[in-house]
Amino acid sequence: MAAPVIVEATVKQTATLIFMHGLGDTGHGWSSALAAIRPPFMKVICPTAPTQPVSLNAGFRMPSWFDLKTLDIGGPEDEPGIRAARDNVHSMIQKEVSAGIPANRIVLGGFSQGGALALYSALTFEQSLAGVVALSCWLPLHKQFPGAKVSSDEVPIFQAHGDYDPVVPYKFGQLSASLLKSFMKNVTFKTYNGLSHSSSEDEMDDVK
Repeated sequence: MAAPVIVEATVKQTATLIFMHGLGDTGHGWSSALAAIRPPFMKVICPTAPTQPVSLNAGFRMPSWFDLKTLDIGGPEDEPGIRAARDNVHSMIQKEVSAGIPANRIVLGGFSQGGALALYSALTFEQSLAGVVALSCWLPLHKQFPGAKVSSDEVPIFQAHGDYDPVVPYKFGQLSASLLKSFMKNVTFKTYNGLSHSSSEDEMDDVK
């Protein structure tokens, strides 16, 4: 697996952001945008997903956190792949904790498939994280929640979605947010008018 892109803190590190890219991207895709908005005490880790065949793209191999079989809300999901990816994220969190950064100073984030992984990983992590930044994404294995949740109800979740998204339908984001709001106490869902499957300056200001 490719080494993650790491943007070191510019003063003494007291916090970490682990941010997962979308399908077919690499850790380089988000590192400079995040470096521009993070506080100086925060280290940013942008891992690159392993390259594997993706059913949605006719089995073509590309960086992917888990297999995507369909983008239908009730469609089949790659549960073993999602769990394996989640375990990988949890080990990245544990590595930061071992290095002296407490879990409540670690933010998980991601875009699209990476945002889906960030949400799932945060909700299934036993210690309370600082928060989740979930961009243009959905909650994987949503039928298993709230039963599968082991996190505290208090973990803040910031979910953002463009209402012109042709890839991950805006409706998925809305449905995921309303499900999250039913069992989490601190969920913000923000809509960006006219935004497609990408990010914008307004959105990055809000993420900051």
